[in-house]
Parts: sequence; C-alpha cells; structure tokens
Amino acid sequence: MTTILHLGLGSFHRAHQALYLHQLRESGDTRWSLTGGNLRPDMLDTIAALQAQGGAYTLETVTPQGVRSYTRITSIQRVLSYQDDLAPLVAVVADPATRIISFTVTEAGYYLDAQHHLDLATFPDLRADLNAVKAGRTGHTIYGGLVTLLRARMQADAGPVTLMNCDNLRHNGERSRGGLLQFIEALGDSALLAWVLAHTTNPNAMVDRITPRPTPDVRKRVKAATGVDDPAALMGESFIQWVIEDNFIAGRPEWEKVGVEMVQSVQAHEEAKIRLLNATHSCIAWAGTLVGYQFIHEGTLDPVIRQFAFDYVTDDVIPVLSPSPIDLAGYRDVVLDRFGNPAILDTNQRVAMDAFAKIPAMIAPTFHDRLARGESINSVAMLPALFLAYLQRWHAGQITYTYQDQAMDPATAHAICKATDPVAAFCADLTLWGQLANDERLVQAMRTAFNRVTLFARNHRS
Repeated sequence: MTTILHLGLGSFHRAHQALYLHQLRESGDTRWSLTGGNLRPDMLDTIAALQAQGGAYTLETVTPQGVRSYTRITSIQRVLSYQDDLAPLVAVVADPATRIISFTVTEAGYYLDAQHHLDLATFPDLRADLNAVKAGRTGHTIYGGLVTLLRARMQADAGPVTLMNCDNLRHNGERSRGGLLQFIEALGDSALLAWVLAHTTNPNAMVDRITPRPTPDVRKRVKAATGVDDPAALMGESFIQWVIEDNFIAGRPEWEKVGVEMVQSVQAHEEAKIRLLNATHSCIAWAGTLVGYQFIHEGTLDPVIRQFAFDYVTDDVIPVLSPSPIDLAGYRDVVLDRFGNPAILDTNQRVAMDAFAKIPAMIAPTFHDRLARGESINSVAMLPALFLAYLQRWHAGQITYTYQDQAMDPATAHAICKATDPVAAFCADLTLWGQLANDERLVQAMRTAFNRVTLFARNHRS
C-alpha cells in the first residue's frame, strides 16, 4: 500500500484531505492510505483517542439550513505517537512506499517575510531550530522537521517524494519550497540541497472547508446520532473544495474521481479564496469582537458588519481580480451564506488570530493592486482599521479571549497602541505593510476608515 504521511493531525486535515481519501477508498481504490503524526507535542489527547480507535473517527457536517450528516472516516490507517526525536515519522519517510508528505501550517508558521525570505531575525524559535539541526539534533519547525525527515529518506535511498501543502498560504507550494531550500542553505548541507532539488516537488494548492475547533457538544451529537462515543469526533460545514496543481513527482491518488480539481495553475482559485473568503472572515471576526459577539455567524448576520465585508469585496477586490474564470460575485454571496451558518459556531477567537501574518498575505495585495490602478482603497482600508481598533482593545486588556499571533512582536504592538498617533504608527509597521509602510495614501485612507470604525464600535452594540 502506498502512503501519504500527514504532519499535523488537526481538525482541518481530518475534515478535508482525510475525507477525500476516505471517499476514494470507499469507491474501491484502496491503493493509498494516510499515516499521521505531529512534529511537536500537540493534541496528545486527540492522538491517543485516534490510536484507540485504529485511526477512525466521526465527522459531522452541517448545511447553512441546519441539515446534519455523519461519516465514519477510516482513511488514516496509522496514527504515530509523538517522540522528540521524531523516530516514528523518520521510519515512515525512510520507507519507499511513502510517496507524499503533506502538512497544514498557518501563515506565520512558514516564517517568511514580505519578500518570501526566511525571516531568521524576527523568529527566535526558527533560529533555535536551525541551531538545533546544525548541532545534529531534531528539528521541530516545518523546515527543521522536514530536514530531519528528508535526510533520512536520502540516506535510505527511498526515492522521490512530493511535499504537499494543505493550507491558506498564497503560492503555498512555491513559498514553502523556497523557505525549505533557504533553511537547508543556512545549514550548509549541499548534499541535501541537491537531493531535495532533484527528488521533491511542491505543488501549489487551494483548500476550503470551515472547520471549527471541536467542542464537547460535537461528541454528544455524534453519540446521539450514531451510537458511537467518539472522543476524536469533529464537525465542519457541508461545503468543501480542494484545487491542486498536478505536480507530483512520485505518483498520487486519483483524487479527481472524488471531486478534487487537478489543474495546471491554482492562481485564480487561490486569489479568490484568500481575498474573498479568508480576508472577509477576518473582517467579520475583528468587527464582531469589537461589538461583543462570540461567533462568526453573529457578525455575518449583523447588517452593518455584513455590509463592511460586502463593500470590501464588491468595491475593491472584484475589480482587481476581474476578468476571472470564477463568478466572483456569486462566490462572494456563497461565502457570506456559509459564514452566516449558525450551526457551525465558529468563534471570533479562532478566526481573528495571526493578523500580523494575515494582513500582509491576504489584505495588503488589494491595497497594492488598487493603488497601482489609481483607484480608491476606502473599502479595503476598513479591514486593517478594524484590526487596529481590535489591537487597541487587546492592548488595554479588553479582549475577552486570548489573542494568538505568531508573527506579532507584542512589544511592537503595544508601542503602536501607545503612540501619539496610532494610525501613523500602525501604517509604519514593516511587518504589516512592507513597501507600503508610511505611504501617505495608505495613512489617509486608514484615518478615514479608523474614524468610521471608532463610530461603529461606539454606537453599534450587540
């Protein structure tokens, strides 16, 4: 049997990629299976639950109309225990039967700056990982972990392998490959560098399915509906999409038989997803938090917040992405319909996180495109203005949940909020804006937008 090793047994992988392979296996094509494990000691309870169940678990999906369905997923045939030396993962990768290594990483987890350079200066954990690998120890970032695994595969002469992203990073295959090669260059390992260049590919991909963190209620509903008490149960929306660049060096499952779009280029789908869905998601999370909402659907169903999102897409995004092979206005409406699903209970906390990575990746490109065309940035400016107001609440200790942001330097963020002119300080931040930092057009649009946000937060209570 041919193996896909997936790094990171989180909810999204189990509601998305694992489901597609499950469907293919259920159709009678059992040539491929999944093995899962983690690079870090995360989700130990979930891993233990999956191991006790032989890798099987139940996925609950729900439509915007509230119709729930249940699927017992069995595509993960092996669940590896975490070890600090990654020995179980190494053993799988050194096996020639493993042909794909897949992974799901947040934007900040790639440690790339606006020019796609590996940012060792900003991230002490990345520097520590590089030093650990140089000293012969195991790496635990995505790059250090892959170096540990790929060295083992090279030494075992186990053949080529595809490195497959399953996340929201724009040009994710190209950029993660660039980061990996830069990491290997920093190590000075010329033999591994040559091997990776010759024996791996990194297809770009676009993935989509809203998958909230599982709550105890999911387990209760699964037991009531199926009779199975499943501690690894999870839920997601009914909508699902996967578009993959067909660039696999060692074979792949016939995913196209179960609805995956195998294409020459994912760029149009990627841009639509990142700008129309991901950025809109963040807009709603930041705005909803400011007026006291807990869940995404509450903000989406709020007419004022919904209008912020609608105007951002309609006024500023659709014009710069047109013409497109995608019906962008239709996609916008489907996205807002999905976000308004009250059964998902997706939290503002989950979606609001990592803004210091999301603004440059998902929102700043629309600023660049609009300004290059000499066009207004008034609607897109509302999104970072909402985040600045959100950041000021965080600075004052007034966010009711823990805000997580791997790319944010807390000292810098506090300094922005304490500045005499927070808007100017925010617009000067290079992490957020890169070449746009201090651009007077950005500053003026942000001033106008921030005044609108201030009035919104003051007058619009949930």
